[in-house]
Amino acid sequence: MARAPHFGTLAMTLLLASATRAEDPAVVLSEFIYNEAPFASCHASTIAEGPRGLAAAWFGGTREGANDVGIWLSLRSETGWSSPIEVADGRDSEDVRYPSWNPVLFQVPGKELLLYYKVGPSPSRWWGMVKSSGDGGRTWSEGRRLPDDILGPIKNKPVLLDGGVLLCPSSTEHDGWRVRMEWTNDFGRTWEKSEPIGDGRQVGIIQPAILTHADGRLQFLCRSRQGRIYQAFSKDKGKTWDEPTPSVLPNPNSGIDALTLKDGRFLLIYNHTSKDRSPLNLALSSDGIEWKAGPMLEDQPGEYSYPAIIQTNDGLVHMTYTYLRKKIKHVVVDPAKIVAKDL
Repeated sequence: MARAPHFGTLAMTLLLASATRAEDPAVVLSEFIYNEAPFASCHASTIAEGPRGLAAAWFGGTREGANDVGIWLSLRSETGWSSPIEVADGRDSEDVRYPSWNPVLFQVPGKELLLYYKVGPSPSRWWGMVKSSGDGGRTWSEGRRLPDDILGPIKNKPVLLDGGVLLCPSSTEHDGWRVRMEWTNDFGRTWEKSEPIGDGRQVGIIQPAILTHADGRLQFLCRSRQGRIYQAFSKDKGKTWDEPTPSVLPNPNSGIDALTLKDGRFLLIYNHTSKDRSPLNLALSSDGIEWKAGPMLEDQPGEYSYPAIIQTNDGLVHMTYTYLRKKIKHVVVDPAKIVAKDL
């Protein structure tokens, strides 16, 4: 079993003291998860909070799609992030190893920490994998392949619905770009999935992020090839969805993530551009349709992309994202201090 360093109780006061504060008063922490690593390139981070604190993961290796790309993990203690360790790879035999892709962490309430990831030669031919940890990410089970017709959460975190249904936002790329939902009532022993959403060609959409509305509706926002973030709504807990439509927000064919805050508002982290992967922005909404600008997280030339976003038990919002394909950055925002402005 892969082992990570001991992870103590999260001490937020020390965490904040160790960080560089951004100019925006809502941003209370901005730091790199690591400064040096045994891999040249990284991408597609994920973050989760468990009983022991924060865990973050991403894929790293020579370059995206190379056979040496594995899933790396770091844990946050009162002294900072632990050194990254590789906790999963695409090794099939002594002589065959495939690249790993897009990890997604999810903490089952009161139970294990799950690590979903993909393995395979390309996004059109990959398959879903999962590991579990009973000690907050210090040790992990062996990887288990998901059923052949299930990929698991493709980039963004699942949502635990009333009744214990874990709804996983997924998508496929082998027959055009098409969103679909996958769900399990027993945390992975059995699975079901929706029909593909969208035609995959005239409108190509992948990597949805799920929002939950107070009236019971679900909404997804997703990456597209059409220069806009696309959205759709469901009234039956994700089994069927309206036809996806373009939102008011741009998208440069890059991943996004979104969050339903405890106060019912919605946060979105995305690149507010239709061409590049900079700037990287936060947006705030009360209805999931009309959005206001929040803090700008990055605005320099380069790639700042593939974000993940969660709200921890103390009410703060944690985000991780790719920083120039060299590092993973961690930023914390106090949502009560966000001053929303017109886009």
